[in-house]
Amino acid sequence: EVRLVESGGGMVQPGGSLRLSCAASGLLISSTAMNWVRQAPGKGPEWVSGISVDGFTTYTTSVKGRFTISRDNAKSMVYLDMNNLTASDAAVYYCNSHVYWGQGTQVTVSS
Repeated sequence: EVRLVESGGGMVQPGGSLRLSCAASGLLISSTAMNWVRQAPGKGPEWVSGISVDGFTTYTTSVKGRFTISRDNAKSMVYLDMNNLTASDAAVYYCNSHVYWGQGTQVTVSS
């Protein structure tokens, strides 16, 4: 059974930082692309970032230079380091690989 479990969300002030983590089980993350997708209230899902099998990283334009995706294959973990957060980054963040999704972790940005 494949499980993706996100953690690390919370409330931060504008300009703050968070590190999201995704713990994968039943899935060899070294052999699959991993993504972070977010959904803000009242909006559809938005792809945020992805990391390929060979470590190539991509980002949606709005987070480039602020977010960094990384992967620790030995720990079966995927991370999203988020810096200089703004209100527009507030959303539930999901870890994704193919058809597999985690339960999400809430990020709130508020002063």
